[in-house]
Amino acid sequence: MSSSNVRTLLGLRPSSAALQGYIASLADSVVEPEVKSYSDAVYFNYYTLGLSLLFSPQNGDADLVLEGLDFYNVPKPASSDPKTKGTSARKAELAFSTYPGTPLTLELAADATDKDGKPLSRPEQLAVVAETTGKEFVACLGEPARKGGGAGPSSGSIGIWCEWTRDGLMVEFGGDEAKGPQAWERGKDAGWRVISVFPPAL
Repeated sequence: MSSSNVRTLLGLRPSSAALQGYIASLADSVVEPEVKSYSDAVYFNYYTLGLSLLFSPQNGDADLVLEGLDFYNVPKPASSDPKTKGTSARKAELAFSTYPGTPLTLELAADATDKDGKPLSRPEQLAVVAETTGKEFVACLGEPARKGGGAGPSSGSIGIWCEWTRDGLMVEFGGDEAKGPQAWERGKDAGWRVISVFPPAL
């Protein structure tokens, strides 16, 4: 299965042939996930594939249904900027490799509107590569419905993130550009660290 069909995986069970086939298409050999269970969610973490699957218990925990996919990237630091040396990312993210299935093609909502309710002129899809930056996401998707992060000293803050609710898409950005007091001014040049795909809001 190509990366352009990842949204069709939502709603599937862990044993689904389509889901198993997708995982197999990303790996050269059989890869077993690390499973982490919580009261309201179960995560299948494929660290070497840069992929985490979020399952939601259904029917009194008898079934698990795929509710979200997280794709990880490891942006290269700006070697010309000495301030990037020594900065750290969240430990949970450091465990993941870069997702090998790029370009990741994301289908976009056809009826998106701006904050004033006017229709947006957008392409049907966005093809994401490892080097795609914040300004490229916004240029294609428009202004996000929700955003946050970036506050505090650059060595300890959470990177900026943007959510396009109608597209079922959230992007967390990494690198020194995505953190610190001027994060939103510099964030246009930040590379993505995590892309989360989930059922779009109606």
